[in-house]
Amino acid sequence: MINPRAAALQYSQQNKPVFLSNLKQLLEIPSVSTDPDHIPDMEKAAQWVASELSAMNFSKVTIFPTAKHPVVYGERMDAGPLAPIVLVYGHYDVQPADPLELWKTGPFTPEQRGDNLFARGASDMKGQVVATLSAIHSILAGGPLPVNIKYVVEGEEEIGSPNLGKFLREHKDLLACSFALNPDSGMIGADVPTIVYALRGLAYFELRVTGPSHDLHSGMFGGVVHNPAIVLADLISGMHNADGQITLPGFYDRVRALPEEERTALAALPMDDAYFLKITGAAQLWGESGYTAVERVGARPTLDVNGMLSGFTGDGSKTVIPAWAMAKISMRLVPDQDPVEVHQQLLSYLQQHAPQSVQWDLTVMAGGPACITDIHQPGTQALARGLESVWGKAPLFKREGGSIPVVGDMQTILGIDSVLTGFGLPDDNLHSPNEKLHLPTWYKGIDALIHFFYNLV
Repeated sequence: MINPRAAALQYSQQNKPVFLSNLKQLLEIPSVSTDPDHIPDMEKAAQWVASELSAMNFSKVTIFPTAKHPVVYGERMDAGPLAPIVLVYGHYDVQPADPLELWKTGPFTPEQRGDNLFARGASDMKGQVVATLSAIHSILAGGPLPVNIKYVVEGEEEIGSPNLGKFLREHKDLLACSFALNPDSGMIGADVPTIVYALRGLAYFELRVTGPSHDLHSGMFGGVVHNPAIVLADLISGMHNADGQITLPGFYDRVRALPEEERTALAALPMDDAYFLKITGAAQLWGESGYTAVERVGARPTLDVNGMLSGFTGDGSKTVIPAWAMAKISMRLVPDQDPVEVHQQLLSYLQQHAPQSVQWDLTVMAGGPACITDIHQPGTQALARGLESVWGKAPLFKREGGSIPVVGDMQTILGIDSVLTGFGLPDDNLHSPNEKLHLPTWYKGIDALIHFFYNLV
């Protein structure tokens, strides 16, 4: 008689078309959380997740309203009181698809080309959510769940999870668990199984500089009125020095020094300069002096401009001095940096350097702390063995440059660590046109998750 683990793995192999069809259904829903026009689509995506949980006989399946987009919850606690409780986290919202003209096919019309499935959210992170659902579905087809499982799937991750912390606090007892499984990270390469043990935090702002009361003729007023676009460019330029270091007052005061042991481990990852050049298509790398690329991307803080807007940007020419200029500025933070303190540091910089010829306003858009997890915790070790069972090699451990606010919130509010995984690849075009998911890696990921759940007992 076939054992439950083997039965689940067999079911997974035989039902790849079903899993892919389910993923395409979710990808067809344009659940763009930042766009008010897509509120009905957000509700539709939440309902899709809830329906999947209900179809697998999860109990207490509930779509909880928040101040913006709902959170989906469900649980199966039939493994018994002595079994671990795994809280599976996910998000059903996606980034905007703009610029649409750069997509080869419709962003919400999933299309498979070769081994890749193209659609917004395919990798980040609808594909990862469906991978967990597919693994659990496979296990249930072969027998009972070996562990207790709870799901919490939000719709605001791509806008900084502004309401999730409140939800966690209000439902702390409901969400009690052993640890969280968070598949919102990725792998170094298709043949390199990876576990992320650290995430950077985030501080995101909108800076608006205002000058004259309206756009002015540059021939009549150029040289008389300070141009807000130039002021903004000067302010942004001054936020780094020639060595790539951030110049905000006190910005590095809380930044932990990298231990030599960890620098050695990071240097052993297959992520040298050539790796980053290939992935990015950049002419050459840039960054803070004294650190390697792999250190800068995961273990050092950064400051970037994510968008700028001012004046005339259409075809042809129009000679104006713009009335205002705006920039979206984000900072990736490392452990011990506080987003609230970073806000004050940016304010101090602007107070010191902005000229009195303009006015400026700084708006906080999103923020969250960095986090480091223990690679020796049972959940992480269970995942490591699961990845090795499928890929035939031990996984590598790496820091992730991105931010997942819920990981820090779960540490501080629920008192739990997260096991960070995911089966996206560096060239999946996250947040960019032609986002994709490498299906062979995704199918392997489903099998690794099956092993993971069984490895916990």
